[in-house]
Amino acid sequence: QVQLVESGGGLVQAGGSLRLSCAASGIIFRLSAMGWYRQAPGKQRELVAAITGGGSTNYEDSVKGRFTISRDNAKNTVFLQMNSLKPEDTAVYYCKASFMSEYWGQGTQVTVSS
Repeated sequence: QVQLVESGGGLVQAGGSLRLSCAASGIIFRLSAMGWYRQAPGKQRELVAAITGGGSTNYEDSVKGRFTISRDNAKNTVFLQMNSLKPEDTAVYYCKASFMSEYWGQGTQVTVSS
């Protein structure tokens, strides 16, 4: 059974930082592409950042230079370091794993106050 468990969300002031973690089990993590998505109220879920099993990354334009995705294959965990947070970053953040199929975590709320 695949499980993705996100943590690290919370309330932060604009300009602050948060680090999200997503711990995976039940998949061959090192071969899995991992992604962070977010969904704000009334909006569609969007890709924020992704990382391949080989470590290649890509980012949504609005977070480039502020967010960094990384992975620790020994701990089956993917991270999203978020710096210089803005109110428009407020959303539920979801972790996704892609290997043979797609799997989603339950989400973690990030709220950035102005």
